[in-house]
Amino acid sequence: MRAALVALGLVAAGCAAQPERVYTPREAAAATSAAPAVPTPVTETIAVGEKMKVEVEWPAAPDPLLKAFTRYYVDSRKAVVSGGAAYLTWVEGPAAGDAHDWVKDFRGRSLTGTAKIYALTVSARMGKGAQVNACVDETGLRLTSKTGQAYARQPEWTRETYLQAVVLHHGDDGVWRIKDFRSSDEGCDR
Repeated sequence: MRAALVALGLVAAGCAAQPERVYTPREAAAATSAAPAVPTPVTETIAVGEKMKVEVEWPAAPDPLLKAFTRYYVDSRKAVVSGGAAYLTWVEGPAAGDAHDWVKDFRGRSLTGTAKIYALTVSARMGKGAQVNACVDETGLRLTSKTGQAYARQPEWTRETYLQAVVLHHGDDGVWRIKDFRSSDEGCDR
């Protein structure tokens, strides 16, 4: 019985008339709090040679896997401009042959100007495999002779931006390397 009286007393206290509360908006707090900042991409300019550079537009919080593509891209262009084979460090399997052939095709020629890489994303990751997509704008590049003379007829890839996808493999040595290349003319309109 005593418990019933205590419960009845609590119910009565909760239902008793309470002073009316007037709603007051918290305008002062809303005015002082700023909207959350949207992270902005950061552009890094990398010298490839005396007359060529690559501008990489990194996302605000870049995944370390993105460098697997950009380091290859920069080193393969360095091989075209000034020689060397460092780019082969970043490829394996079928991509190694493709990369070697691509650089070899430039024998006696070079590149000048600015290439741009943007919209870098890791589109898939599973176990020891991943795919990185990037938009590549080489419209600022010119194919030249080794003496620096631009060819009158420029290749098609200097006229439009393209989507470059690379399939990556995580090696036993801990390094992500490109295993395959894929590209498309679509998907990189700004």
